[in-house]
Amino acid sequence: MIQGRDIVVVGQQPWDVAIGSNCKNIALEFSKHNRVLYVNSPLDRITALRNAKDPQVQKRLQVIRGQENGLVNIAPNLWNLYPDRMIESINWIGSQAVFEKLNKVNNKRFANSILRAMHHLQFSNIILFNDNDMFRCFHLKTFLKPAVSVYYSRDYMLAVDYWKKHGEKMEPELIAQSDVCVANSTYLADYCRKYNPHAYYVGQGCELEMFSNYNNPVLPEDMQLIKGPVIGYMGALLGLRLDLNVLVHIATARPDWSIVLVGREDDAFRSSKLHNMTNVHFLGSKPPSVLPQYIHAFDVCLNPQVISEVTIGNYPRKIDEYLAMGKPVVATRTPFMEAVFSEYTYLGTTGEEYVQLIEKALHENAPEKESARKTFAASHTWENSVEAIYKAILSVSLHT
Repeated sequence: MIQGRDIVVVGQQPWDVAIGSNCKNIALEFSKHNRVLYVNSPLDRITALRNAKDPQVQKRLQVIRGQENGLVNIAPNLWNLYPDRMIESINWIGSQAVFEKLNKVNNKRFANSILRAMHHLQFSNIILFNDNDMFRCFHLKTFLKPAVSVYYSRDYMLAVDYWKKHGEKMEPELIAQSDVCVANSTYLADYCRKYNPHAYYVGQGCELEMFSNYNNPVLPEDMQLIKGPVIGYMGALLGLRLDLNVLVHIATARPDWSIVLVGREDDAFRSSKLHNMTNVHFLGSKPPSVLPQYIHAFDVCLNPQVISEVTIGNYPRKIDEYLAMGKPVVATRTPFMEAVFSEYTYLGTTGEEYVQLIEKALHENAPEKESARKTFAASHTWENSVEAIYKAILSVSLHT
């Protein structure tokens, strides 16, 4: 446990973006025993010009113009900062040296905003927690002079062109200069450990109450005429992340199974042959509140990931959501899935393996297995993840 400290949280996810994020959950957990300043990413000039009418951009411009206070108390021990300086949009610059020079100027502007808020709140001897932002926060260890700097890796960002362009050089440097690195997957912890020996896997919390407490046996209306067994997937249907060939193979090999896909489709899925298969049912995107109702209707849950730079290191939250409802899960085998989930899921790679494992999951399912899955998923809390982060920070022996 770390308590009574001042923690500054920076990163990619502003607090006022509606979607949830690991970093916001972590900040809330930090604030139970520490004072926390959660800093929104600074507004850049191109975003200000392109989205001038956006209410979120307007809010930031008012803060920058001095028309509104950018420091907001949002919960006990938790403040949110809208930076009062704009930064320049520089990622288009081809020269690494020029980019790094201008990026340092941006970092200085950003740091000055944070320092003013820290002074107002009387923050000192801070822990700096950086949520995967390798550019805008690269120099904050120098400018803010934290007692401990923490780099949090939750996605392999270099698989994305925006971050890859300058990040292939800068992220390893940032990892190396950080006092400690923490990651939400074993794959990303191993990646960070290449550059910093103080790199640790800290797991991830999931908000599972609506899944674990679900007890409504009524089937969704659009599933009442679908015959079982039902093999289901819940989530965005993206060709970049999901293996269409595996899904086609399952549907072809077992026409007596109903393949139910719940989520919005991208072009790859909309144009796929799955739409011509009578035992495949696309039910579209659903509000989060009804997702447990659909998972409850599945006999076996799927996560047929494509193995790529984008997916290999990620923590698939949907696995915990499936398991929290006691469902058997068949998923793609990755080093992370093997290290963390192998005891409670069935892991395969090819379409043939998926069919065999689904058959095994249907045959083996039993109340005691369902109970074990629920208990395992329930251990993945933000409290436990933050406890692991605290242990990682304390292990570097830089706290005071």
